[in-house]
Amino acid sequence: MERYESLVIGLGAMGAATVYQLAKAGVKVAGIDRHHPPHTFGSSHGDTRITRLSVGEGAQYVPIVRNSHRIWRELEAASGEALFEQSGLLVLTSRDDFDPSDESDFTLRTIGLANTYGIEHEVLDAAQIRQRFAQFAHVADSAIGYYEPDGGFVRPERCIEVQLRLAEQHGATLYKGETVTAIRADEHGVTVTTDQRTLQADKLVVSAGNWAGDLLGAPFDQLLKVYRQQLFWFELEPGADLVGKSPTYILTHGQGEGNTNYGFPALPGEGTLKIATAQYHTASTPETLDRTVSAAEEQAMYEQQVRGRIAGVTSKVVKSAVCAYTVTPDHHFIIDQHPTLQHTLVVSPCSGHGFKHSAALGEAFAQWCIRGSSDLDLSAFSLKRFAGQALAPQ
Repeated sequence: MERYESLVIGLGAMGAATVYQLAKAGVKVAGIDRHHPPHTFGSSHGDTRITRLSVGEGAQYVPIVRNSHRIWRELEAASGEALFEQSGLLVLTSRDDFDPSDESDFTLRTIGLANTYGIEHEVLDAAQIRQRFAQFAHVADSAIGYYEPDGGFVRPERCIEVQLRLAEQHGATLYKGETVTAIRADEHGVTVTTDQRTLQADKLVVSAGNWAGDLLGAPFDQLLKVYRQQLFWFELEPGADLVGKSPTYILTHGQGEGNTNYGFPALPGEGTLKIATAQYHTASTPETLDRTVSAAEEQAMYEQQVRGRIAGVTSKVVKSAVCAYTVTPDHHFIIDQHPTLQHTLVVSPCSGHGFKHSAALGEAFAQWCIRGSSDLDLSAFSLKRFAGQALAPQ
């Protein structure tokens, strides 16, 4: 039976980063994934993922994403691959009933965090937004924008591929196409059984994403829900002058979950603009998830999110994709030791906003494996915050 110092289950955003950082530190480490990452069955695909320093989801994320930006550049230097594009990031609210005193508004929260943490940014009014960004020619007169020049996007598949390749170069062993069937732990370490082998280790990091609930049992099977998400690449209008002039963005155009969309720059040679939303009302499972996008869904996306809001694109969807978010009740991460499995750190319910943080979290998880603690303060993501909550099964 092969024994390692550390094992990592799941080689998506968090797992790939963790295996890489452990291998780079000289740890004898193995990673396991039921598929062949980077793949399209989880949460870590779709060509582009937003990254920004002022993370409107909460102040606890700012130190993490700062570290990630550093590590993306280190990975680029080590691999020669382009991973992080600082296209600029525009967060904007455009709605007729906008209230500039509404502390729950995502754009205002983003501005507040940037002020608190000294993050370089500009605050734009409607006229400035229209002048600088042609795709937002239709914003309301009351619109407000936050522009962060150091924000942009990372390439998720490329980031995963690079980290796994470098991990192997540093001596990591990767078991791909293997499904974990059992995890046991005692005072001597952990034992992980797959459909092909049994492995032992001193430490285990579980970053199984969509599959974490079933794999880990209570309380995770009740805390975690999987939500299907759709991604759309809309064709640019003839003559649309958006390449090199469109930012990564997050647009709030009304109250409630269905009134936000986000998107990415028009990239050279692609002729499209990627636009997407997030939904948290219909849960699914990795096994039953519909991984196709229907013509009706394409039309609904255009009518509800694009028409009259995003200029320079047609209603034609050139490409579409489906991914799935693993979400906690409060939409924040869970990063904590498993309550009953010794030597086991659970890290991957990232609630749809984890990729930008993954490089730094992989470094932190490697530190936990090596010395039992990390440089980052991750206490905000403890399981303890859910203690006593009445949770209904999925």
